[in-house]
Amino acid sequence: MLETIREILSYGFIVRALVVGLLVSLCAALLGVSLVLKRYSMIGDGLSHVGFGTLAAATALHLAPLSVAIPVSVATAFLLLRISGNSKIKGDAAIALISTGSMAVGVVIISMTTGMNTDVCNYLFGSILAMSLSDVRLSVVLAIVVLVLFTFFYSKIFAVTFDDDFARATGVKSGLYNMLIALLTAVTIVLGMRMMGALLISSLTIFPALTSMRLCKKFSTVTVCSVAVSVICFLIGVFSSYVYATPTGASVVIVNIAAFILFWILKFVPWARVRRLFGAKTDLSEKGA
Repeated sequence: MLETIREILSYGFIVRALVVGLLVSLCAALLGVSLVLKRYSMIGDGLSHVGFGTLAAATALHLAPLSVAIPVSVATAFLLLRISGNSKIKGDAAIALISTGSMAVGVVIISMTTGMNTDVCNYLFGSILAMSLSDVRLSVVLAIVVLVLFTFFYSKIFAVTFDDDFARATGVKSGLYNMLIALLTAVTIVLGMRMMGALLISSLTIFPALTSMRLCKKFSTVTVCSVAVSVICFLIGVFSSYVYATPTGASVVIVNIAAFILFWILKFVPWARVRRLFGAKTDLSEKGA
């Protein structure tokens, strides 16, 4: 086991993927709780499709992919919030319109430039080889910014997550903090998309939050548990993808599915009875002693 870990860490591209992946998993888990509770889960999927089209355009124009995809995805996130809040078009319909349109644009651009080859699979399903050293540096800086902003505005994000109207009535600028959540989500989605792929990156925001909610009830405990689940599932997914030669993004998602099923099963365990059982055994052992 240790020998396999040493072998994995001897490859520079895997170390780069681990650094970025762990940071993205951490950011996605933190934001995923708010997105799930606010029923914004599909915004991550929509932004990943926008990122796919933007990355395709940036590659065709020989531009730095992340430096182009991040501002476009942020602008799209703001647009989605504006449409869902002030338009007759519902939020899910707006996400569907923008995501499918961006995906179509991306496919057309790729087919007219590099051709419909393995590059499409790398965009759609991710590639552990996609992270260059410059991408890692930018990703680390932006991920730290996301973590700092989330931590600093945690109480405000908590307020707008549970009751937008009440938060607004108490003087909290809910619109501003909803835009902050959208901004942080857009950055996180784009950072993780190169490795996880446009079709799989949204799972990092959804699965850990839903998994944690099977057992945890408080916002703080759900957030902490979500982070732990996300990071552990990512590590297991990366190591299993190396050992069994499976796609990294898909392996991470499958591990997250397994974790969700495990937590769902544990939800039905009568923990009070188990604690009483172990408590009774402890008392008996103390009497025997």
